[in-house]
Amino acid sequence: MTSHIKMPDVTPVVRYVADGSQTVYQYPFPIFASEDLAVSFDGAPQYAGFTVADAGMTEGGSVTFATAPASGVIVMLERRMPIERLTDFIEGGDFSAQAINTELDFLTAAAQQIARDQSAMIRYPDNENPGTVALPPIAQRANKVLGFDGSGNPIAVSTEGTMAAPDFTASGTGALTRTSYDKFSDLASVKDFGAVGDGLTDDTLAIQQALAAHAAVFVPAGTYLITGTMTLGGGQSLFGAGQSSVIRCQANSFNAIELPNKQAFLSNLRIEGGDVAVKLYGRDAECTQNAVTDLVIAGANTGIMLDGYTDGAKPCYWNNFARILIEQPLTNGVHLTKSGAGDTPNANKFHVVRVYSKGAATSHAGFYVEHGSFNNAFVDCEANVNGASAQGCFIIGAGSNKTLLLNPYAESTNLVPNVKLEAGSVETAIYNLLSASNGAAIWDLSGGEYTAYNAGYPYKNRMQRSTVTDLTATLQRYDTEYIDSAGTVSLDLSHSVHLVSSFGGALTVALPGAASASGVEMTVKKIDTSSNLVTVTEDSGAGPDGRSFFLGGENDYVTMISNGAEWFVTSSNRMAGNTRYADTSGTYQIDMAVDVYLISSFGGAVTAQLPPANAAEAAGRMVTIKKTDSSANAVTVTEQGGSGPDGFGQPLADQYDAITVVSDGGQWWIVGRLG
Repeated sequence: MTSHIKMPDVTPVVRYVADGSQTVYQYPFPIFASEDLAVSFDGAPQYAGFTVADAGMTEGGSVTFATAPASGVIVMLERRMPIERLTDFIEGGDFSAQAINTELDFLTAAAQQIARDQSAMIRYPDNENPGTVALPPIAQRANKVLGFDGSGNPIAVSTEGTMAAPDFTASGTGALTRTSYDKFSDLASVKDFGAVGDGLTDDTLAIQQALAAHAAVFVPAGTYLITGTMTLGGGQSLFGAGQSSVIRCQANSFNAIELPNKQAFLSNLRIEGGDVAVKLYGRDAECTQNAVTDLVIAGANTGIMLDGYTDGAKPCYWNNFARILIEQPLTNGVHLTKSGAGDTPNANKFHVVRVYSKGAATSHAGFYVEHGSFNNAFVDCEANVNGASAQGCFIIGAGSNKTLLLNPYAESTNLVPNVKLEAGSVETAIYNLLSASNGAAIWDLSGGEYTAYNAGYPYKNRMQRSTVTDLTATLQRYDTEYIDSAGTVSLDLSHSVHLVSSFGGALTVALPGAASASGVEMTVKKIDTSSNLVTVTEDSGAGPDGRSFFLGGENDYVTMISNGAEWFVTSSNRMAGNTRYADTSGTYQIDMAVDVYLISSFGGAVTAQLPPANAAEAAGRMVTIKKTDSSANAVTVTEQGGSGPDGFGQPLADQYDAITVVSDGGQWWIVGRLG
């Protein structure tokens, strides 16, 4: 609306009789936006197939139809806008003339709309004093017609002599007699509005008019050709006589049936063709608790689509689908998606829904959960798709979260995956999968974001993080990681057992921080024969039992568990004394990786240098050093930066001389000596 419009005294409705060729119709009253103009054919609302021009113009504008309305159809253009106020003036703020003019325009338009609605009402003449306007009570007017008493006031009048005979009485105890008129009013049929059902006549308008007039509409046996979309409003029902009731789309360029509201019921029909055969989305209100059952859908681009659409306040939740066969879909059998800024389709239930390509070149999937969260469940569903064109039987897309497949059946050829989990999909659960396609049973691109039971190949079961209170296991396996490196390696939570080779050089293995690994148990084992030390530490922490742990000999191991605050050693073969043999000369570092050092000084004198008594690896530890060779070269036990055991360097001069020392954290003390 580019400038302020005027609100002339014009009734906001106009009607035309279509001639079959005219496509442009004028409306001589202003509208604020194109959505304010309601278009109908013979009273049936139209939602697509036309464009509205000149919204915001005082003199009105025009409507252009893509296809000229059929000859004889009453085309009605009416301004219908919600009576609401969405703006407010700020206390003490500017009082804009344009703003108040716009508000008054809306009020005037609303008043004209109410006047238009009241103009079609039955009312007393202006020269009479109005009598009662209340109808008689329901018990008095049931099976009656409206009449007037001697004062001209409304009363209930018996239908006797009109439609009272013949009466109808159902068989059975307690059945009441009803008039034929009352009985005939129980159910509206599309044929009551002129539908032919011969497969040749365009029955679009007749079905639209029936749905516009009645909450429940029956489709008798026949083939009903349509050229536009059928819309089920909130609480409406459209149902047929089974597969003999056929709704056939003239082309695949429009949706056959749309459910843009809540609590509608669609059943017992065969739907042929259409871009989408049945589409659910929150256009008019939240799209919830709709039921779609007992359908056969054939030859549509997509059989069933659930669309989160554009408004998060109108979600597509809690809809139910049962006993549906979707034959020869060209793109997807069932598609859950989101075309705008709305929420994803959530918590929808599909039970015994079968998608069968039946020779058609289905280009994508039997079931495609592109977007959808929180227990969209597919129970006893089947996807049998064309192996030459399909991308998967069941595809769980990047926008999915907590999708459930229970007893799915998947079949195809040419390596089409049975279940494909796309990157970004989260917490898919797959139970009892029958994989009859040549492709992967479960093609996982999600990084393991799924749980499987009796599903997949070669492993049938996969569980994510779980809590088990009582478990009997006949065979237990561990994820094991092999590390052959030097330097520092940081462990993650992907494996519980780590086999470590330090053959290439000393190696530090850093546990993950205890806070991120509460309840986790890890084992680190040194598997090589080298003398290179494996040191077990902790990322940003003190390490197991509050310090670094050292694995010096082949097959040394340590098992640790985190309580969420620190790592504790639960078992290790390093707890008992280990022995290392060294044939060397010069200075040899006692690294405290083992408890007994057997040293040969045959090649020259050796200085066996203990770590400082206050070093973390020394405090509280006891170690034995023994000279094993017969040479005259001494092995002298000293201390790095200190005076040595008992305050002196201790020589081992003869073969078999030995010394055992212990650190109190401040000094090395001799606790045993031989020789």
